[in-house]
Amino acid sequence: MMTSVERPKVFGAGLITLDLVMGMAPNSPVRSWAGGTCGNVLSILAYLGWDAYPITRMNGDPASERVRADMARWGVRMDFASCSPTSHTPIIIQEIRRGRDGSPTHRFSWSCPRCGQWLPRYKAVTVAAVDIVTPSLPGISVFFLDRLSRATVTLAARAAAEGAVVVFEPSGKADPKLFAETIRIAHVVKYADQRLTSVGGVMEGDAATLIEIQTLGAQGLRYRHRFGRCASDWVHLNAVSTPNLADTCGAGDWCTAGLIAKATLGGQAGLRHAGAEGVRDALRYGQTLAAWNCGFEGARGSMYAVDQNSFNHQLETFSSGQHDIIVADTSDDEQDTAIACPACPQRLPQGSQRRTLSRPAKSISVA
Repeated sequence: MMTSVERPKVFGAGLITLDLVMGMAPNSPVRSWAGGTCGNVLSILAYLGWDAYPITRMNGDPASERVRADMARWGVRMDFASCSPTSHTPIIIQEIRRGRDGSPTHRFSWSCPRCGQWLPRYKAVTVAAVDIVTPSLPGISVFFLDRLSRATVTLAARAAAEGAVVVFEPSGKADPKLFAETIRIAHVVKYADQRLTSVGGVMEGDAATLIEIQTLGAQGLRYRHRFGRCASDWVHLNAVSTPNLADTCGAGDWCTAGLIAKATLGGQAGLRHAGAEGVRDALRYGQTLAAWNCGFEGARGSMYAVDQNSFNHQLETFSSGQHDIIVADTSDDEQDTAIACPACPQRLPQGSQRRTLSRPAKSISVA
């Protein structure tokens, strides 16, 4: 692991949630972990030895306190986690099932299973965060964003001006002007082909993009780069196979974190120094991380099941084709699933008990 002096820094603004994960076993507990694309990428990078700083609006509700505790467990720095105005932390329920062909699938829910109300949704940081965060941007290697607002795009531009690599993962529809502005300043643009089959403006004109990545699910990914005078041809990388597939959720986040960890040390200068060969190796490393994690339930289930001291050995063994040491058990003695739906208490009759998310038998309920 890196020493504190050597640890590179990454800032991130985007989707950070509390994931309530319902495993395939009918009597398994509901596991509550920090999640969301941004939350996962930052947590994984902290696990890999980076200083990771989320920029978000946690208001101290039970969900945000659980997210704080979980991210802090991996060394994530929470200096900018409660930017004003604060807000409820988003909650997403993930249920892992088995498809008709026997392979695991997952379903997401954004509503409370007891009262039917929508669970808290994502709210972007506001311009109030810009002046607070900006003084800390010099010296960071990466700025990651997956949701757009005036504040996040401004911060990304300022980080780029300080030499940081801007990594942008479009989540779907966004304000066209902010989207176009972000494309012009992002050095790495990564997206799923089933959601965004064409991202206009990448590697065109004065766009800063050096790497464009299109993920293809079980078929792997393809990418192109612009380390020369013009964009390269598309390069395809097959997915890394995993023999005991438990859950594919979070695979893309591991791939992103692996790319960042291996190719962006030193910011933009480091990425250019890595060049085409370094980027290919970094993407392959990210794919290997993703395949390894797919042997566990949850977007970052491997982090709870494997002792961090044995991580490198696990990964080396997995990379060599020896998969027998992978254990698909994400038991966690620090679980606290008593997370309240903000809407439920308002609907309780006087004297009733507070309703919290739990899982009896095969269903999730608020009890």
